Amino acid sequence: MNGDDDATLVRRCREGDRHAFELLVLRYHRPVFNAALRMLHDRDDARDVSQTTFLKAYEHLGDYDPRYRFYSWIYRIALNESLNALSSRRPVEAINGREIDGSPGPERCAEGAQARLAIGEALMHLSPELRSVIVLRHLMQLSYQDMSDILLVPEKTVKSRLHTARQLLRSELLPYEATS
Repeated sequence: MNGDDDATLVRRCREGDRHAFELLVLRYHRPVFNAALRMLHDRDDARDVSQTTFLKAYEHLGDYDPRYRFYSWIYRIALNESLNALSSRRPVEAINGREIDGSPGPERCAEGAQARLAIGEALMHLSPELRSVIVLRHLMQLSYQDMSDILLVPEKTVKSRLHTARQLLRSELLPYEATS
């Protein structure tokens, strides 16, 4: 892939180089999609949010401040779009545990799949605000500072939300632990 840094690619985009934006999309498509998928728990919705995120990023490149990291800016757009999608969607049906896991393998694989389903369901019970900090920290593996930049809140607020989200997740998963 092209070795230009994000700031250079954004500058080239602003100068009319469409190929530079294609490089940014290639660089950030997977992380944006994964963040949206973790927030929405639906592949089609995550694809829609990813597309909308890059469309909005392209339309608003003039608003991007190169003093900040581009990925923080694009993740913030993805997060906002995910929250918009969540607020416009009808209530999510609870996972009933009868979904078929088609992957063959030993009992441990089945237990891992059940655990992932339980965690996914528990995440969906958190408010989008709390779910976002779990996704950004544990699934996207971002630093507190990067999370602060994306969420536009102080690091202390990020840590507080993360603590609250972990406590709620723990209480959501207690019934699962009792049955496994």
